[in-house]
Amino acid sequence: MVGGPIEAQRLGLGFGLRALVALGTVLLAIPALGVFVARPAAGRAAVGRGPVAGRTAVLSVLLGAALWVGSIGLMEIQSLVFPPSAETLDFFRRLHAALAPAGVLDGLVSLAVIALLPALSEELVMRGVLLPSLAVWTGPGLGVYLTAAVFGLIHFDAIRLLFTFVLGLLLGLLRVRTASLWPPVVVHSTLNALTFFIAPLVDDPSQPYTPQPVLGLLCLAAGAALAWPLMSALRPSVDSPGRAA
Repeated sequence: MVGGPIEAQRLGLGFGLRALVALGTVLLAIPALGVFVARPAAGRAAVGRGPVAGRTAVLSVLLGAALWVGSIGLMEIQSLVFPPSAETLDFFRRLHAALAPAGVLDGLVSLAVIALLPALSEELVMRGVLLPSLAVWTGPGLGVYLTAAVFGLIHFDAIRLLFTFVLGLLLGLLRVRTASLWPPVVVHSTLNALTFFIAPLVDDPSQPYTPQPVLGLLCLAAGAALAWPLMSALRPSVDSPGRAA
């Protein structure tokens, strides 16, 4: 892994990278926030039911973990046909090195930048604004697919295009089923947090990357087997009618 504070600063990384990522993430949501300030009813409609209650929060965290396992499998299988380039791997290694926490507070800052802010901003725009708007014209089913396609494209990453599209489908379906933006936010932030903390631990930059299809199939099967009942359980009815989902 390419890293170290001196090299990170030379590359323009370090805290400056966190500020840049945070700024870009927030800018994505600013137009929507501006509309919500002018029209509070639109903001309430975008968020839907909320805030998230206890059981729904736990199920959403578990679903995020299941989707993370499944994403590992999907990427391993995809890499048999479309492997990541050395430049792509090096970029993500440098990114993780620059964001590696130097302490508890430092780790919380990185976690907010990598997991929480993207989940809040992207879900607000994708599942809070775009999906309901498209659903008015196309119906919720096609709206979920179109929103997932946009979600994949805005990441500007061919390697993760299939993964982000599938994730967008599931998050859109979750938004429709729960009538709330908060479960997708929790799922999204959980998945991002696990990637941030675990990916550097299992990556060995001294070894060439080799796809592992058996591991990929096992992870994909395990992730799907865990995610299916969790998706089914995450409906407005998981909490009592008098409580927020």
